[in-house]
Amino acid sequence: MTPIGFTSDNSEDADKNSGDSSADFAAMMQQMQQQIQEQFSKLGMNAPGFAPTSEVLPKNIVRETAKKFVTAKGSSPVGSNDVASVTEAFSIAELWLNEVVFFPQSEVVANSTLARTDWVDSTLTGWQSSVEPLALGLTEAISELIENSAEDGDLAAAEGQMQIPVGMIATLLRSFIGSLIATQLGQSIGGLAVTVTGIHDVGLPLVDPVHPALVPQNIQEWAKDLNIPIDEVRIFHALRESAGARLFSHNPWLVSYIRSAISDYARGIHIDIDAIQRQAQELFEASSTESGEFDPTNPESFTMALNEGIFTPEETPAQRNALIKLETVLALVDGWSEVVVQAGAGDRLPNILALQETLRRRRATSAPTQQLFSNLFGLQVSPRLAREAAAFWSSIGKIRDIKSRDQIWGGILPTSADLLTPESYLMSIEVPDDLSSL
Repeated sequence: MTPIGFTSDNSEDADKNSGDSSADFAAMMQQMQQQIQEQFSKLGMNAPGFAPTSEVLPKNIVRETAKKFVTAKGSSPVGSNDVASVTEAFSIAELWLNEVVFFPQSEVVANSTLARTDWVDSTLTGWQSSVEPLALGLTEAISELIENSAEDGDLAAAEGQMQIPVGMIATLLRSFIGSLIATQLGQSIGGLAVTVTGIHDVGLPLVDPVHPALVPQNIQEWAKDLNIPIDEVRIFHALRESAGARLFSHNPWLVSYIRSAISDYARGIHIDIDAIQRQAQELFEASSTESGEFDPTNPESFTMALNEGIFTPEETPAQRNALIKLETVLALVDGWSEVVVQAGAGDRLPNILALQETLRRRRATSAPTQQLFSNLFGLQVSPRLAREAAAFWSSIGKIRDIKSRDQIWGGILPTSADLLTPESYLMSIEVPDDLSSL
């Protein structure tokens, strides 16, 4: 068994004795550290290398990577006209939502108009808290793998070559993997920052205290080629943003609900060394040796390996259930927002149907949350499920009333199967007046 599950693209390497393998491992560690420093230097960032850190997901790497991406794409400063336009849009949106949402207006804050870089700063802590369980699960799996290798004696000679304890090797590799995930998260956040229209566009609780905010530059981009007045587009997005803020502000338990789904998935991460060896060999065979498509000493190759799933085991039933839970709650948030925005706008936004259809079409191909969770989990939030969630909330509002519809958020959330039978779901959560038969 090789130290971290890689097999060589040279068949003769497999026959080397343990001393040669240990020397290879030591050389790999040293070359990897040098490569990491060079790669991060090219990005104008401080290299994390293999320096031990107490952070599972280094925040400075997430921030710097995201900011570099946004700066490269361009972040226009917020002007006084932007602030005035956004403030007016929110005033209208809140007034209309008062008629169709049970939850009252969330807290009003000064920074409701954001540049792209401001959006990164505002949401960074929320992203950190949401994704950290995933990083923890993967780094713990890496540690378990290294410790098992040490018990088997595979790292004993490597330890002598590097003159550091095996425990330190595990710590340094944990740091490395955490840095890789932080870089990937930073790239995802940076990508989102140039497309999201507000803090809650991603359908996740990312700020505390919860408040609505818009990104004028991205709304201008969103409105291009629509032939719809920009004021109308801005109010539409203000409605969506304010609705999301009201939902998360008055249902704080949703934060822990979503993060527990991520934690449940992360707890199931276990690295199968045999599976990794098979995947690595397939990757080696699929690439020419000249291209160097996969090189264990190159941090870019490690990032590619993560993206290719080389560190990702097959999902356990518990992990699959966690992903279904996460996918369903994201669809419920998206569907609820669609229903209340359309109800709030009514006939006061002449192009509301066109705006909703544009939103659906774009989210079907490049939804912000889909981009992020697809990268991190391989999770695809089905457009069909979001449509079913919207139909579910609409039906509940018609069967009961606005208050009953919105109070569902404070109880047992429907499953994906419940979305198709709203009446049966309502019956299942009802408490009979006469409990004597129970």
